[in-house]
Amino acid sequence: MAHTINLHVAGRLEEAARLLREQGADPYRVRAYRRAAMSVRGCPQPVDEIFRQQGLDGLKQLRGVGDSIARAIRELVVHGRLPMLERLRGASDPVALLASVPGVGSRLADRLHEELQIETLADLETAAHDGRLETIAGFGEKRLAGIRDSLAHRLGRVRTAPTGGPRPPVAELLDVDREYRDQAAAGRLPRIAPHRFNPTRAAWLPVLHTRRGRRTYAALFSNTARAHRAGRTADWVVLYEDDGSGERLHTVITADRGPLAGQRVVAGREAECEAYYAGRAA
Repeated sequence: MAHTINLHVAGRLEEAARLLREQGADPYRVRAYRRAAMSVRGCPQPVDEIFRQQGLDGLKQLRGVGDSIARAIRELVVHGRLPMLERLRGASDPVALLASVPGVGSRLADRLHEELQIETLADLETAAHDGRLETIAGFGEKRLAGIRDSLAHRLGRVRTAPTGGPRPPVAELLDVDREYRDQAAAGRLPRIAPHRFNPTRAAWLPVLHTRRGRRTYAALFSNTARAHRAGRTADWVVLYEDDGSGERLHTVITADRGPLAGQRVVAGREAECEAYYAGRAA
């Protein structure tokens, strides 16, 4: 008889595969989630036990489970939820997730999401190590240490700064942004009904799944409080990029001042964007 935890995890992976297929994702990625679901469902050992004993390396021993899906299984085992799946459903609420971390709280979680674009616990862990949290008032060393320890426990790993692959070039990010906005304007993309800031549950938010080499992308217009206040929900684009070493978030906006005014810009990488546009003009 299959273990209850394995049935739960397999069910969520199957749901992710179904939503990815419905939203036009790469068929290879859809098949990968289906294969992993079958592997987890048929595994004779509970996957939470595998993770406790062997970590991510143990999960990757399961047939059809690579780096990205191993992390997805870890999220389901440790937290009982999968941010990527919630995003596919339109049910993502990053502020509530961040507020669940001791030492954060709802008001600070809202600032972290709006000012630093933090969406997941893994994002928060990275910001706790790379100095970004120290830019937010109220984050002293004692609070930072407590958050790092809490996240290390919740994410099921030793207390070390997370690592990832090299950042994608701005040219690639801008090209994904162009593809998303072109497809959305032409009405060719499936639309989801986000739970946040959408009391009528209207399916208004276009979603694109695409790939550049080994990197997979999901692109959506920003559905944050800040985007709504600024009237930029049809301009700011959020890209969720995964190269196999972990998901990262990038935001592309139209600059309204300075040498890049009127151009699409990757937030935080303005100098690289300026060099990119100068090279195109040469």
